Amino acid sequence: MKLDDIKKLHQKKYRTQFGCYLVEGEHLLLELEKTSQEHCEILVTEQHQDWPTRFQKTLISGKKMATISDTKSPQGIVAVVPFESLKAPASSKAIYLYEVQDPGNLGTILRTLGWFGGYQCILSPGCVDPYNPKVVRSSMGAIFHVDIEQDVTLEQLQQRFPRIATLDMNGSRLSEPSFGEFDCYLFGNEARGVPNDQLSGFDVSPYTIAGNGAIESLNLATAVNMTLYELHR
Repeated sequence: MKLDDIKKLHQKKYRTQFGCYLVEGEHLLLELEKTSQEHCEILVTEQHQDWPTRFQKTLISGKKMATISDTKSPQGIVAVVPFESLKAPASSKAIYLYEVQDPGNLGTILRTLGWFGGYQCILSPGCVDPYNPKVVRSSMGAIFHVDIEQDVTLEQLQQRFPRIATLDMNGSRLSEPSFGEFDCYLFGNEARGVPNDQLSGFDVSPYTIAGNGAIESLNLATAVNMTLYELHR
């Protein structure tokens, strides 16, 4: 890709147009090298000109790298990764996220899914773009190992998964043996959850993370982390 086009990949509309996203930094590049992805392009400054890679590598100046980098202190190494090269393993169960907005939350959730394995990440319309640079960074490379599907509506979800569980303050405890029997686990927006009218008529089973404190809610990524731990405990 031309350098001017690569710069545009910080915006979702151009990621969609060109079918690529950016991966920046040594740690993420090392994770990328472990995957089965192909046809990636690596851009490096002089300090990384000897970086061993199976991908095409191009040397650029530090000044040009600064125009591509999304961080205050560029690490001098960036990859352009095509969407079509994503080959995450097939998954038997799914985590569905409804209108999740925070890039850090989504990145952390992907990291947890990558750790436990075996789960697809399904995103509703209106979710933050999983290929947003902040999501990619906070996933710590897990984004290369998780099967991600976007723009799936609640109606489509119910058609695909006969057994869905969600978190609710008045649900059964996660420790119930039945909690592990579902095909899909649904989580709502950080502030609003999933509107009740959206779930009206859905066959969704509520569960709760029991607590004893005065705080009325958990951080979304924390709730997903605890859910996955319970499923694997």
